[in-house]
Amino acid sequence: MLSMENAVLAINGGSSSIKFALYEMAATPALLLSGEIAGIGTDNPTFGFKDLVGNKEESTTVKAGDHSLAARYLIDWLESRPVFASIKAIGHRIVQGMNHTEPELITPALLSELHDISAYDPEHLPDEIKLIEVFRKKFPDLPQVACFDTSFHTAMPPVAKLLPVPRRYYAKGIHRYGFHGLSYAYLMEELERQAGSEVARGKVILAHLGSGASLAAVKNGTCLDTTMGFTPASGLPMGTRTGDLDPGVAWYLMQSEKLTPRQFSQLINHQSGLLGISETSGDMKELIKIEGVDKRAAEAVELFCYQTGKWIGSFAAVLGGLDTLVFSGGIGEHSAVVRQRVCNMLQFLGVELDEGRNLKNDAIISTESGKVSVRVINTNEELMIAKLVNRVLNKAVKN
Repeated sequence: MLSMENAVLAINGGSSSIKFALYEMAATPALLLSGEIAGIGTDNPTFGFKDLVGNKEESTTVKAGDHSLAARYLIDWLESRPVFASIKAIGHRIVQGMNHTEPELITPALLSELHDISAYDPEHLPDEIKLIEVFRKKFPDLPQVACFDTSFHTAMPPVAKLLPVPRRYYAKGIHRYGFHGLSYAYLMEELERQAGSEVARGKVILAHLGSGASLAAVKNGTCLDTTMGFTPASGLPMGTRTGDLDPGVAWYLMQSEKLTPRQFSQLINHQSGLLGISETSGDMKELIKIEGVDKRAAEAVELFCYQTGKWIGSFAAVLGGLDTLVFSGGIGEHSAVVRQRVCNMLQFLGVELDEGRNLKNDAIISTESGKVSVRVINTNEELMIAKLVNRVLNKAVKN
């Protein structure tokens, strides 16, 4: 029987969604309920949840024109649940944390700082701030904790952070930060739990492949490099984001198409990537279904796999070899086709897939004889948020 005495509400706000999960506060948090408001800002946003305490699951359309309205809807819904009284703290995923290395309690000073740095991540930070403020207004005495996606990457060496622009901009915060850090922190903890500390401290490449996609190169438990840089739009091509793009393309399009900066941002974040190339969908599953009859879809899938394999090869050079490759995220966890095509490029590193294991999405999908262990680990950013909130609150009590 799950307890409802003390719980942490984990909020994972995206550009058009709010994922949430409620966990019992414990050394190993237990999930009480979870859900998502998807399609925020569209004509038909939806709300779905799974209540493990009440053994109930539902999905419905809602009115959620922006993140503030969506947050108010979520609060009203939570207040109607018996489990609401158990919430003792709220944790928020904050995509851009600049140089914050650890999660921390949200204070007026931190909230003011987040407002000040919003221009560094206009796709996420403004909406994440709205979520904090709506919950803060409704529950002023409830502790809220900021969990920064960038924290995982703050230990990267200077050479991995530098951007080749005039040095004066570095002091203004123009450098590579890396993102998906909550996912990577969870994956490293889970890798150690499953395979032991020796494996986790080896030469590891983490592949968080979903509608947002990135890789991280980790050695001795420290991130040495990652594909996303100054913004989450860089690195691998993604569902609707370009990934790395020749800066000359920006100049050319803004001149020839008369694009404003806002229009260009919309183009590279919401109209490009798999969607832009295929002209059909940004969903890998849908593209694989039609790639046999649609050349554009086939080229989108091919580019994604090619770029992923290429980056893994370059990160193996950064690490001085490769011991473990971890696939995660919606594509990484569920697409045997993508994993197979990526790994076919990596045979020179000693990567060998077991076809049967790969098709079944097994935890280990490499052969016994392969030099590199290839694993599939389901990521869980909301659980990582709950764990971090627990640590922050426990630390505050001890101090």
